[in-house]
Amino acid sequence: MAFDERMLKGMGVLTAVVKGGSFATAAEALDMSPSGVSRAIVRLENRLGIRLFERTTRSIALTDEGQRFYTQIVPLLAGLEEATACAIDGRNSVRGRLRVNVHPFFSRLILGPRLGQFLKQHPDLQVELSTREELGDLVAEGFDLAIRFGEHRSSTLVARKLLDTRILTVASPAYITEHGKPMSPDELSSPRHTCIQFRSPETGKLFTWEFQRGNEIKSLNLQGQLIVNNVGTLHGTCLAGYGIAQIMELGAEQLLAEGKLVDLFPEWPDERFPLYALYPSRTYLPAKISAFLNFVSAIVTEPVIRT
Repeated sequence: MAFDERMLKGMGVLTAVVKGGSFATAAEALDMSPSGVSRAIVRLENRLGIRLFERTTRSIALTDEGQRFYTQIVPLLAGLEEATACAIDGRNSVRGRLRVNVHPFFSRLILGPRLGQFLKQHPDLQVELSTREELGDLVAEGFDLAIRFGEHRSSTLVARKLLDTRILTVASPAYITEHGKPMSPDELSSPRHTCIQFRSPETGKLFTWEFQRGNEIKSLNLQGQLIVNNVGTLHGTCLAGYGIAQIMELGAEQLLAEGKLVDLFPEWPDERFPLYALYPSRTYLPAKISAFLNFVSAIVTEPVIRT
């Protein structure tokens, strides 16, 4: 005998009859006809091979076999109801555990200083952040979502763009004093200038130096003695005056405002780099993921707090 949807429905009808004391009361509670309730009980009896009720024209009562069966299924049905309620609550309430795969630069500079706000708003939620350069396998590793820079090739994940940040070509005042300020991107090919190359930890490829204004795009194949794959190192060597770098405006606003870095080509303002939230499915998105996405969307538009 297989346990299936009809068996489960019959158990629900049995419980309603016992609690209501009659087929008519159960029918009203279940929005069924009394004859429909009676047929459901007969089908369940036939499936089980036992008689559940003793019936008279005026009353019904559980048989001994029916009483034993009912006693056994009550906690099981209660468990199913509790599991269903928990699932619905998890869909609508910000609670439980949220595992997030985050780019280290975004985690340290943008998310970290503000994360306390989010946690205070949702005291029943535990957040586990995994900061790493590579995305990896989001589903296999059990992450709820990821916050990553750049375009991603996976077609199995939902990609929600959070922002496009400008790409700036910058140098420190010390570098400009020693080497002079290039007047155009083409001058970066000159031997007197040093350009810091950046290799993507995700793809292993060097980023091309690109410049854009309107529909005009200029790409340069520049060489450099130093190649890095970490944004913090890129910032550090550039700030120290070693060379020229292309960096994201996101996270560098204060450095530019304080004059620690100089935007060399403000007349080429339109090169962009995206920040995405990636997650496995858009269907029945849990409240904890929606809340975190809304929080991140809000903070990426706020001024950066440097620590």
